[in-house]
Amino acid sequence: MAFKKSFLERFFGSKQEKNVKESMEHMTQEKSEKPTDVKEEPAVFLELPRDHALNRLYELRISESKELSAPRLCMEKEQGMSPEEIEKELKAFQSEMTTAANLRLKHAMPKEEKESEEEKKSKEENKSEEEKEQKEDFGMDALPLIYVPKDRMSAWMMVFPPVAEGRELDGEILKKALEEKKVTSGIDEKKLEELPGHPEQYFCLWRVAKGTPAVQGTDGQIEDFFSRSVERKFAVDEHDRMDYTSLNLFQTIEKGAAICRRIPPTSGVPGKDVQGRILPARDGREVTLPKGKNTEISEDGTRLLALKTGDVEFRDRAFHVKSLLEIAGNVDYSTGNIDYKGEVHIHGNVSSGFSVRAEGNIVVDGVVASGNVEAGGDLIVAKGIVGGGDAMIRTDHDLYTKYLENSTVHVQGNVYADSIVNSEVYCDGNVQATSGRGVLVGGKVRASHKVSAKTIGSKAESATMIFLGGRPCVEFEIESLEENTQLLVKQLEKLECRPDSPSKVQRMEEFQRDLLEKQAKLEQLKEQMAAIEESEDPVKCKVECDTAYPGMLLSIGEVNFRLKQETWKCVAKLVDGEIRLV
Repeated sequence: MAFKKSFLERFFGSKQEKNVKESMEHMTQEKSEKPTDVKEEPAVFLELPRDHALNRLYELRISESKELSAPRLCMEKEQGMSPEEIEKELKAFQSEMTTAANLRLKHAMPKEEKESEEEKKSKEENKSEEEKEQKEDFGMDALPLIYVPKDRMSAWMMVFPPVAEGRELDGEILKKALEEKKVTSGIDEKKLEELPGHPEQYFCLWRVAKGTPAVQGTDGQIEDFFSRSVERKFAVDEHDRMDYTSLNLFQTIEKGAAICRRIPPTSGVPGKDVQGRILPARDGREVTLPKGKNTEISEDGTRLLALKTGDVEFRDRAFHVKSLLEIAGNVDYSTGNIDYKGEVHIHGNVSSGFSVRAEGNIVVDGVVASGNVEAGGDLIVAKGIVGGGDAMIRTDHDLYTKYLENSTVHVQGNVYADSIVNSEVYCDGNVQATSGRGVLVGGKVRASHKVSAKTIGSKAESATMIFLGGRPCVEFEIESLEENTQLLVKQLEKLECRPDSPSKVQRMEEFQRDLLEKQAKLEQLKEQMAAIEESEDPVKCKVECDTAYPGMLLSIGEVNFRLKQETWKCVAKLVDGEIRLV
């Protein structure tokens, strides 16, 4: 402080010294009073010792102008830079700034004492030629200090104020300083225009240029529409109850559907640093579609398509489509329900309570035990179907099974079985039980054209009902739709009586939409049935058997017949409006 006192008293007087003290104390207080509840500062500040050359230059400047803002040396957080990295850059800046501040302070200081003629002469003799050429002048212009980090992606500037009669900061000084530092790119022109005359134009660190980083190209990617590893995932119903029969282990796909798509790579965009150097960028790498068996790449090369309807699986780094889904064991809790768009081959049984649905053929090597099976093609059950009254079997083509017991079947093709016992059969083709035992006992059999068996009924005169004509499956569907539409109409009537609410409106819209769909389908089926009735001749319907027992009830169209005695090698058909045995 001895230096400051003698220095200020000589050039500015004791009053200016007091102003400097007050300003320095205020600056120190601003730095020390930082909010404790702020979790993260927007920038990293550089703290300097009180006697640092920059603070001493600040004291000199503030003695001339009370309005000068306190020094503020901070760097804003750059994207991708940690506070530690910013502190490292600030230290590098501090090194350059300290050197420049010491040199400037040295030239800004006047002589504290008058030297004698002899001392001046002695020092003059010792001066180098270069020092002699320098003309000592107390007045100095404003001096911008440009700092460019090693990565040259930004340029920071702090301006030393002029001393005494020196020139204030202007655009020409700024431009010259940037040119000397070779900063030519990414310059913040607006900031350079605003800086001269700005309250913080001196002793504050500003970023005046920012480079454009190179944007590396992204590699190509594969977007999967099907999982590469299938995990057990139980279905949950609307009441948040877990369905342990639905594991969703199989991923079915239709022919021509996309399995995955290729996202092409992007090209890199070169960057440029603040000194105009081009920063190269890497282009992304291509990726190939994981093509496997029964798949093909689309014409535009962006999608992997299924060649067949089947099950999607990922193995050996490729997607494959299996047109045949094979279950090595039983359909039970280990597999869950099966819902497949291709063909299914089950080497075991379909356990009670489980369902199998497929758009193609279904082959079961074992037994269907109180399970639901729906096939879009043929259904083949090697050992038989035991329903217990709960099994529902549907197939769009033929049914082949060793036996049917206590089951309900809907077959749009023909039924072939060794025996049919106490079952509900809806068949749009023929029912044939002529192999093996060839028994048809109890229950109701509805066939479109023909029923044939070795034995119909039993000695105990079990009621065995046979209905011929029409399309039983279509008729059953019509009856079901009529019941459903009536139920929906009643639900709508009840819903209309409830108070108005958003949920009521939503429910009514759902019911009305469902009702319209069912009514449209019902109308279509009725038209189909009308065309069938016009084209069919009930005379062609018949029942053939080796042995028929009393208790057999036969209906062909509107004509009914009850067998009252045991009959052998008989054919029952419509003759002259009556059912006769011929």
